[in-house]
Amino acid sequence: MANRIVVGLKDKVRDARGERVRQEIKSHLGIELRQVRTLDVYTVDAQLSAEELQSAASGPFSDPVIQEFGVDKALAHDFDVLIEVGFRPGVTDNPGRTAREALEYILGRKLEAQEAVYTSVQYLLSGNVDKPTAEEIAAGVLANALIQRWTIVSRDEFDPETGLEPQIARVETLGEPEIREIDLDVDDTTLMQISRDGMLALNLDEMKAIQTFIADPQVQQERKRVGLSTRITDAELEALAQTWSEHCKHKIFSARIDYEDEHGQKESIDSLFKSYIMETTAEVRRQKGEDDICLSVFKDNAGVIRFTDEWSVVYKVETHNSPSALDPYGGALTGIVGVNRDPFGTGRGARLIFNTDVFCFASPFYSKPLPPRLLHPRRIFEGVVEGVEHGGNKSGIPTINGSLVFDPRFAGKPLVYCGSAALMPAMLHGRPGHEKKADPGDHIIMVGGRIGKDGIHGATFSSEELNENSPATAVQIGDPITQRRMFDFLLIARDKGLYNAITDNGAGGLSSSVGEMAEDTGGFEMHLERAPLKYAGLQPWEILISEAQERMTLAVPPEHVEEFIQLGASMNVEATDLGEFTDSGYYHCLYHGRTATYLPMDFLHNANPQMKIPARWEIKTHRQPAETDLPAAPEALRIPSPESPWPTASVRATAISTPTT
Repeated sequence: MANRIVVGLKDKVRDARGERVRQEIKSHLGIELRQVRTLDVYTVDAQLSAEELQSAASGPFSDPVIQEFGVDKALAHDFDVLIEVGFRPGVTDNPGRTAREALEYILGRKLEAQEAVYTSVQYLLSGNVDKPTAEEIAAGVLANALIQRWTIVSRDEFDPETGLEPQIARVETLGEPEIREIDLDVDDTTLMQISRDGMLALNLDEMKAIQTFIADPQVQQERKRVGLSTRITDAELEALAQTWSEHCKHKIFSARIDYEDEHGQKESIDSLFKSYIMETTAEVRRQKGEDDICLSVFKDNAGVIRFTDEWSVVYKVETHNSPSALDPYGGALTGIVGVNRDPFGTGRGARLIFNTDVFCFASPFYSKPLPPRLLHPRRIFEGVVEGVEHGGNKSGIPTINGSLVFDPRFAGKPLVYCGSAALMPAMLHGRPGHEKKADPGDHIIMVGGRIGKDGIHGATFSSEELNENSPATAVQIGDPITQRRMFDFLLIARDKGLYNAITDNGAGGLSSSVGEMAEDTGGFEMHLERAPLKYAGLQPWEILISEAQERMTLAVPPEHVEEFIQLGASMNVEATDLGEFTDSGYYHCLYHGRTATYLPMDFLHNANPQMKIPARWEIKTHRQPAETDLPAAPEALRIPSPESPWPTASVRATAISTPTT
């Protein structure tokens, strides 16, 4: 049976959160309310006594100076409509996880795997508001339908004794986990339907390459040896889609460009990335000679440059556009804690020192119609700023600078750059700190947050256009507190020399991290059922590709495994032995002893067909605009004549849209 602990401010204490929400409702929707008050709700889905519930409510869940609480009774009163907002099943609930840890602390015992704490917020709206208006407020300001759900009740429908029914966000298991097989001996239309239905983002050339591979008699013979049939498994197809995604392979930058200039001259460019970015960098480094400060470029999670004789600087910037468009707060929070992992997971580890960012949005006053499920630029703007702020603050990493750009073309998808820098010892245990390498026999150790349904298809989803069918599972909500604990633990493990290599569980999860590290050794064997899960019922392929920003993979020598795991436990960081790196030549995953994937490492990393893109330069002619065509500058930004004094009143910043061609 689930119990509800409701916590709210005492009546005479100002509700700053509620006042902010009231202002947002007015600003976003033009709806004027007399008052908004808020209540926090903790739904405890665990076997606890009345005394234990009372202890939790009066202890970590509330502040007795300014708050009051109710256990299985309502606190809401004096409102016209109540809206309760909580997370959908499977979506990361960071406050709920923290509440569970606090509950375990006061109980002096661990909760069972199926027990949990779920959080929600009640908004008590007072004023001229009915249920249809409340529905507009819930969808437009209070919640994101992609990851949250809500309940609306009027004052007349509300039971003042018991309140609302508990919102259980438990993930229901739909059958037993299984390894499914997929028949690729089909026509081209069906191949593409398989890609679309599975959100694989694979084109026809890629699907046909996989089809040809799985039909090879020699491949089929090897597969029979490990208990597989002639059909590809769902886990193998997902692993290939993740590895071959635009996010991981940068297929457009690596494409062959057949280019024709304005004079009809033709040339082929084999990879813009290699031909211009990598080659230009290499040329600059050659010219620098002994003054070249680059230590590691284009081959790790982030770049490394020489800073002093004792220290190197690690730096990385990346975008998190699609997740931020779907869930601005969670997507941007994941963006900043995600980019934190990259410098940290470069070489054998680096200490993070600062964050930076650049955000590009359409105007917050954008008034044109938007497609279904596309959020208003103002809501994206506010959510992204708050997400990056919270991600950095809760990780204890300061954001030292940033910038904003507004342009109507960002209405379709915002541009969210997040960057991080870190310090790394120039030398570590007798070799450069930026060097790492897994060895055959090293154990595959996963540390940090557990695996859930959130973060699935993050790599392939970011290769697609946003639409109303974009999945909730693609957005992984970062957990900066868990990540901070993991970072502190891993720096100690690094200084003790307990591991040989480290990388993150970003897009693609274990599939990406273990698959990349295994390039050092030539293969691996991993047991998916050993992975710690947030809840039961995940399919083997989901365990393999689910990403998280607060989870990393390490190569730990056998003699250090026990000490490594015990050190993690002493710092409340979970570390799990999933298997070992081998020189077998195969990407080999098992689930309860049955093979789930058996792919040659070379095929996985090197067999994706090169994209071919035709390009032609066209000279566009545009009439030079006359001075009368240009919009007049806003009054507040006009430069006064020498005769007129500068205005003494405060000037409000105004965004100016410049004509574009």
